[in-house]
Amino acid sequence: MYTLALIVAVILFIIGLAGTVLPVLPGVGIIYGGMIIYGVMTKFECLDVNFFILQGIACAFILGVDFVASAVGTKAFEGSKHAAKGAIIGTIIGLIFLGPLGIIIGPFTGAVIIELLTGRELKKSLRSGIGTLIGILGGTVIKIAAEIVMIIYFFIKI
Repeated sequence: MYTLALIVAVILFIIGLAGTVLPVLPGVGIIYGGMIIYGVMTKFECLDVNFFILQGIACAFILGVDFVASAVGTKAFEGSKHAAKGAIIGTIIGLIFLGPLGIIIGPFTGAVIIELLTGRELKKSLRSGIGTLIGILGGTVIKIAAEIVMIIYFFIKI
């Protein structure tokens, strides 16, 4: 039973990490779900309440990175608040129409279009779009690193 539980957890960890890069899947949620399933299948023999609370805090941090990363990148490249909103809208539209590729094209395009619509010149609008894209990519790196730490902690605990 422990072997099956571990196999299921590892498969969900891999899917979760892929979901962080391809945001069609809720990456961190799948990883956390793998830990819960392992706990249920092993009757929580190795994983206690403190483990799940700590992992839940890590999940909240990872979800927060999504909201902060593009805004930080936009601000670092002198983008406006409107650019950050445009990046969010662009991400949603990009994912709907372009799938995983939309995570790159959508925020950049959304930030640039909103900046242009608010009267900024093309050069500054493009700079905002690049900042947004860098923020999102940087956020993805941070999320993957945090998820790997979560997974390592899981293996330490079991």
